[in-house]
Amino acid sequence: MKDIQLEAKALIEIGKNPSISQRHFAASSGISLGKANYVIKALLNKGYIKLCNFSESEEKRKYSYLLTPKGIKQKAKISGDFLKAKMKEYDRLQQEIMELKQEVENGQQY
Repeated sequence: MKDIQLEAKALIEIGKNPSISQRHFAASSGISLGKANYVIKALLNKGYIKLCNFSESEEKRKYSYLLTPKGIKQKAKISGDFLKAKMKEYDRLQQEIMELKQEVENGQQY
């Protein structure tokens, strides 16, 4: 998976679950923990997310990620781009299905 795709996935996952761990993100994305750390750091450096720790938590190593306004905007852009790509794919598949149906109706075989 490309870095931009991983960043998009991370933004979506963080939007759903701000307390997601890097370990959980790595496992759900099928990447190494090191790669997950790299992606999260890239999002932090770009200003898409910020890191907050749970001050009232007994386990001080737990963190929460918050989408920044810039991150929310990027997530919306990515979601829009993803939707457009899926709609294009859907239209292409519909066309392919229609062509296959016509071939079957005309008695053509592969």
